[in-house]
Amino acid sequence: MQQTPALPKKETVHKKRSASKFLNVFYLVLGIGLILLAVFGWKIAPYGPLKIDMADRFQPPSLAHWFGTDYLGRDVASRTMAATALDLESCLVILSLATLIGVTIGAISGYYGGLIDEIFMRISDVFIAFPGLILAMAIAAALGPNLINAMIALTVVWWPSYARLVRGQVLSLREREFIQAARSLGAGDGWVIFKHILPNIMIPLTVHIATNAAPALVTATALSFIGMGAQAPTPEWGAMVSDGRQYMLDSWWMSTFPGLAIAVTVIIFNGLVEIIRSRLEEHF
Repeated sequence: MQQTPALPKKETVHKKRSASKFLNVFYLVLGIGLILLAVFGWKIAPYGPLKIDMADRFQPPSLAHWFGTDYLGRDVASRTMAATALDLESCLVILSLATLIGVTIGAISGYYGGLIDEIFMRISDVFIAFPGLILAMAIAAALGPNLINAMIALTVVWWPSYARLVRGQVLSLREREFIQAARSLGAGDGWVIFKHILPNIMIPLTVHIATNAAPALVTATALSFIGMGAQAPTPEWGAMVSDGRQYMLDSWWMSTFPGLAIAVTVIIFNGLVEIIRSRLEEHF
């Protein structure tokens, strides 16, 4: 029996690189499309996301209503498109605040050590000891069910991981020769931290932020799903999935399309994370 000759090693590597480049371009295009949808979603939506039309309740997907209508006659496609901005903004705010708090605490803790380090790390241990979603639910419930409180709750849940990461990086850098040289030249602690230490930890920090984008989105939509996040009539993916669950058997589209929006966005985020990681590995 004649065997198919194996491809030359160089040709195999070339094909793998071509496939990787295609996927990178594909995810970049999807990422740009997602950003454009977030910016212009409200404007290009075929119907008003908040428009109620009781005569069009529970309409299945059609040319008139691409994703059908909900129990109030609102166009599901328009609400899904409009919700893109809210969910991405929520994710951005959560990660930005968590990064700011975590980097500040982690840098101070790692640089000064001693009692300051002990206090900050024990505080972070308290937050890390609880499952993230459970802790976020408890904080959101205590503050009150709305989107801002949900973002505050998730920021509280997320910052310890950034503090731990930055602290470890600072501990490994603070005794290096270039840091000692900066100190010997009279540089203050703030200058050393912001000018010499933080720029050298941007690679692992960037990867960590990108890696947390998808979990932050899923957790934020989960809080809205259980009523702790965005409130009606605000279009938000998690809340839309929750609204449609009781009509799932007869009007499946109400929950399906917002759920698919979450899934597709998570896939895009994960693809962009791989691009960021591979680019950083190539250059550094």
